[in-house]
Amino acid sequence: MSFRTFQEFYPFYLGEHANRTSRRLHVVGTTLAVVQLVLVFLTVNPWLLPSGFVTGYAFAWVGHYFFEKNTPATFKYPLFSLRGDFAMARDVFTGRIPW
Repeated sequence: MSFRTFQEFYPFYLGEHANRTSRRLHVVGTTLAVVQLVLVFLTVNPWLLPSGFVTGYAFAWVGHYFFEKNTPATFKYPLFSLRGDFAMARDVFTGRIPW
């Protein structure tokens, strides 16, 4: 499969996150990563930047390996996948996708 646009990719991304627990882990990881990124600037603590990436991906990968039983799209589509994390979190927070 090859995707040229995020609009083509996002339905695939959502299909890879059909498991509710995996989806929750992704949203928690994305949220914690964003909080850590904000704290980088508020506290001027650069160690929170790599920590944010590790936190975000750790939650997501646990979801994939233990609940979805699939390989994260990050390995094949890193930028679309990152954008998908934020889009899915937005859709969960706005009620478009069940929590």
